[in-house]
Amino acid sequence: MRCTVIDDEPFALELIRGYVLKTPFLELSACFSNPFKALTYLTANSVDLIFLDINMPELSGIQLLKSLPNPPKVIFTTAYPEYGAESYEYNAVDYLLKPVKYERFLKGVNKAAGLLNQKRQGAIAGEIPPERYKDIVIKSGTQLVKLNPGEILFVEGSGNYMTFHTTGKKIMSLLTMTEVMEYLPADLFVRIHKSFVVSMKHIELIEKHDVFIQGRALPIGNTYHDQFFLRLGSRDHNDKIYNLPDG
Repeated sequence: MRCTVIDDEPFALELIRGYVLKTPFLELSACFSNPFKALTYLTANSVDLIFLDINMPELSGIQLLKSLPNPPKVIFTTAYPEYGAESYEYNAVDYLLKPVKYERFLKGVNKAAGLLNQKRQGAIAGEIPPERYKDIVIKSGTQLVKLNPGEILFVEGSGNYMTFHTTGKKIMSLLTMTEVMEYLPADLFVRIHKSFVVSMKHIELIEKHDVFIQGRALPIGNTYHDQFFLRLGSRDHNDKIYNLPDG
């Protein structure tokens, strides 16, 4: 994602700039401490995401955003929590309170990546779908791990951690199930249990109340049962073994 950082505070500007540079799927297009120069740049150049300070002299972040004819995705940054409600009126992806921690920054950009991926998929509806989904980056301990959603078999929740089971490895990350669902493409993954999210393309068999992926049985929770079978398009929920749709 092409990103622009706008903040009149030098320390905050440099902090977010550093975060962008260390994140593999982000590309820094420009940084501005002057909102008027930023407005001129954004009017003439296309970016995917803006990190935008709200409280700036002469031209606030919200005023800047309202001045753009086709505003990109935006993550607001501010030291003032009272702006939170107003920021979401402008379809903000996220709202980061200063000083911004990297883990919190990464959560916001993963959410933005998911939204942009859904938008791009919608734009190519009716065309040949892309072979690979956009990579996501998760924090595992002190490491940043890049994963392609197409290689994720299922995600398993345990306590405060989520384990991403992929075709080649397991990655554990300190995330909530809600955050996991925000990161993953909605057309590829479905939640079947309070502790499990599965990839539709990797399901091998469904028998009684279990989904099988690479021989492992994963339970279908009562809360998620009906929605899961609606996604599958199954007509008869009483069969012992269900037929899966092609692909």
